Amino acid sequence: MTRSTDSDDRAFAATDRRLFLRRGLQLGGAVLLGGPLLAACGDSDSSSSASSGSKGFGELTLRLSWIKNVEFAGSYIADSKGYYTAEGFSKVTLIGGGPSATPMETDVVTKKALVAISAPDITGAAVAKGAPLKIIGAQYQKNPFCIMSMAKAPITKPEDMYGKKIGVQAGNESVWAAYIKATGLDESKITKVPVQFDPLPLTQGTVDGWFSFVTNEPNTLRLKGFKVSTMLLADTGYPLVSETYCVRQDTIDKHRDLLKAFLRAEIKGWKASIADPALGAKLAAETYGKGLGLTTEEQTLEAADENKLLVTADTKKNGLFTITPALVEENIKTLKYGGLDITADKLFDLSIIEEVYKENPSLI
Repeated sequence: MTRSTDSDDRAFAATDRRLFLRRGLQLGGAVLLGGPLLAACGDSDSSSSASSGSKGFGELTLRLSWIKNVEFAGSYIADSKGYYTAEGFSKVTLIGGGPSATPMETDVVTKKALVAISAPDITGAAVAKGAPLKIIGAQYQKNPFCIMSMAKAPITKPEDMYGKKIGVQAGNESVWAAYIKATGLDESKITKVPVQFDPLPLTQGTVDGWFSFVTNEPNTLRLKGFKVSTMLLADTGYPLVSETYCVRQDTIDKHRDLLKAFLRAEIKGWKASIADPALGAKLAAETYGKGLGLTTEEQTLEAADENKLLVTADTKKNGLFTITPALVEENIKTLKYGGLDITADKLFDLSIIEEVYKENPSLI
């Protein structure tokens, strides 16, 4: 398939991200622990805020999991509105990611970044190989992977895929296999079709379903005038949080106040993004992601879909980024379907986010 429009390019960029994530799961631990420390080779431009923060935490460096699109809207808002500096950080540097960047966990282990945005499978793979890391919170309570279908023939439950052709990219094979195992589906009843990343074949009827991020390709097609339906893997037997905050264990041990200050700023930024999806979308398209070919219209659609992953009944009750004990255990079980056997205490430390809300109940 050729890419002929900006929206097509964004679709390809979104799926390139999934290849990157899967590659990170396979190689992250080896990169972290083998040989000399590596310098990041991705986008490292920064957004700085002049400050006289009274707490004197110094510079905050946050490694993003992907290019500077609306996926990090809350951080853009926290930076632009001075929430980080109000918490005592003198300067804020947002390090962009991408296919050519070193794994997020590497930047944390080597102390290039204080915090990285990642995912349980990637961080877990690094921890399993000895990396001294923990997840301290999760933006997305639901993983954004979904099966997209045309609205006139929607796939709304896993069994709806029986007798259907589902387009699955090579980079997503591991997630597909884990999903089949987790849901107990009979894969022989589903025709898996190898595809690239442009979802056009779905609109032409070549396939009946499409492996996708709910925030990306569906909106690409909607802006082209197509009506589509989505089925989140997280809602149908594959619960997994995403956009998780990954930090070093020694940061937890020695700098709890610093991490709590960071989380308070992030909470304020994301609450503002949830209240007004266009706010972070504009910042992504015109400031932080300027030059990436993003549009405020498409980024606003993505931001609205992100809200559905960020906000659940549990986060309304407990606060953004919290993960209930039940959801933690579901994540551990899901990771096992993908071949990662790890215990909750080895991967998660949610005591800091719990302290944030205990000390600042008005943030809920």
